[in-house]
Amino acid sequence: MASAEDVKRLREETNAGVMDCKRALDEANGDFERAKQILKERGVALAEKKASRETSQGLVDSYIHAGGRIGVLVEVNCETDFVARTDTFKQLVHDIAMQIAGIPATLAITEDDLPSGAEGPLEELVLMKQAFIRDSSKTIEQLVKEAIAQTGENIRIRRFARFELGQ
Repeated sequence: MASAEDVKRLREETNAGVMDCKRALDEANGDFERAKQILKERGVALAEKKASRETSQGLVDSYIHAGGRIGVLVEVNCETDFVARTDTFKQLVHDIAMQIAGIPATLAITEDDLPSGAEGPLEELVLMKQAFIRDSSKTIEQLVKEAIAQTGENIRIRRFARFELGQ
């Protein structure tokens, strides 16, 4: 039986729902790290299940960096305008814009979008394969899947443009 303190701590670390945290702790027999892994696996499975759902709402965000020398516009879509207005979604979109600004080699969102003849490691060229600049233990793909698990909606990075003076 999971204690309320453990459930609270797991919820704070994972942003999962209270009942999901309780079930994961019970399934893991109180092993906190195993419960985190269970929640992560369920989040990935949920994201894959929602991948075919249409995304017609969302946000366009901009990020300006280096004293106005680098700018990014990014469009990220979700299923409803309700989710598009949440702090979780807004933060995700902003983090993605910052990621694109921070890694000039970014050419495509997925491997399928990569222009023919592009050279370099996928971990630099493909946005979804890149290590998240704020937490290198996860990729942008994992960041998006976590947001899908948290919001309960499909989320898709649709397009971006990166501008840099002199480039």
